Amino acid sequence: MKLNDAQRQELENDVVTLCQELIRIPSVNFGEGKGDEKAAAEYVAAKLAEVGIASKFYESAPNRVSVVARIEGTDQSRPGLVINGHLDVVPANAADWSVDPFSGLIKDGCIWGRGAVDMKNMDAMMLAVFRLWARYGYKPSRTMVVVFFADEEAGGIYGSRWMAENHPEVFAGCSETISEVGGFSLTLNSGKRVYVIETSQKGIEWMKLTATGVASHGSVINDKNAVTRLADAVAKVGNYKWPQRITKTNELFFKKISELTGKSYDPNNLQPLLDEVGSMSKMIGATLTNTANPSMLEAGYKANVVPQSASAVVDGRTLPGYEAELLDTVKKLVGEHVTVESLVSDIPLEVEFGGPLVDAMMDAIKSEDPEGIPIPYLLSGGTDNKALAKLGILGYGFSPLKLPADLDFIGLFHGIDERVPIDSLHFGARTLHHFLVNA
Repeated sequence: MKLNDAQRQELENDVVTLCQELIRIPSVNFGEGKGDEKAAAEYVAAKLAEVGIASKFYESAPNRVSVVARIEGTDQSRPGLVINGHLDVVPANAADWSVDPFSGLIKDGCIWGRGAVDMKNMDAMMLAVFRLWARYGYKPSRTMVVVFFADEEAGGIYGSRWMAENHPEVFAGCSETISEVGGFSLTLNSGKRVYVIETSQKGIEWMKLTATGVASHGSVINDKNAVTRLADAVAKVGNYKWPQRITKTNELFFKKISELTGKSYDPNNLQPLLDEVGSMSKMIGATLTNTANPSMLEAGYKANVVPQSASAVVDGRTLPGYEAELLDTVKKLVGEHVTVESLVSDIPLEVEFGGPLVDAMMDAIKSEDPEGIPIPYLLSGGTDNKALAKLGILGYGFSPLKLPADLDFIGLFHGIDERVPIDSLHFGARTLHHFLVNA
């Protein structure tokens, strides 16, 4: 289905309206089971129903709702493709923002609001494409399983994980999936524009450190102070210099940047190549090692009482192939008086940058931006693709956007004044359409 001018305009108008309206639904996820995607799920279902697409709710807990629709393909011999987004967003403190974070305001050529980047932009693109298809009676070659998950922002316990464990039949016969944080453009310092397709992502290892000691009055010397023991352990973990590990995906990424910029690829000195990727360098740099960041502390209940125990939470992220290294190292660092408990653990992912699906992604990008250069990259965070990987489904990050060269896109994830350029959203809807038609 090649878009004519009227269809293109229809798609572009719809994706903007859908993105604005989704942002206006505050589907905030506070973590620890405290979230509510129901209103957003009802909105999505209603927008699909408007064009005759049936959908089904999957409610893992009160108000924790995921939505699934199925677009049957014309060639039932082909495996299905899962297109997944998530409906929840992280909290936003309105006092910190220059606009109402749930306004969906159009300002300076952008749509502003919580979720504009993560990831109601892609949710809107998905809806806009499938609504257009339904209006014109288009049927894809392969079956499309369209999913809007709950709870991605808290690890998918009430969303993708729950769905994969309790309703694997939804994904039966599917071989691949696409989701967020990939397919967006990055302008190198050299001026060349690459589109980073996520083919790998770090695993998750959230750990609780608990130090034990002897409780006492705060006025006496205590060489078995649990707080001191915890502080020492946290400092050792937080300051540890993890060894560099170059994965297959990162090697491809850096070699491609080297080729495009003329700067040499030296595994022992990647800084010149990191400098080329500008605002994305911090995230890419974090994919060269395992990481363990202390993020929460808890100890005591009164100023003059030394507690018997104290605890901390550490956010660990593991590279593919180096999962055991992280836990083993942390346990050695903290010492004998501190225990390490795994709170949340999830797998890292890595798939090949090649094959018909990747070819379709590259062709879609080139169709809208002939000068764009698609390359693979490793995501320092994680997505709902992890849950589907456990069902044998290969996952990619592909939510295409052509971004202004000076926009710190990565910095907008969970950031203040989150926004997406309207031109980028138009580009994304057209590119996603082209990709899905040829996937």
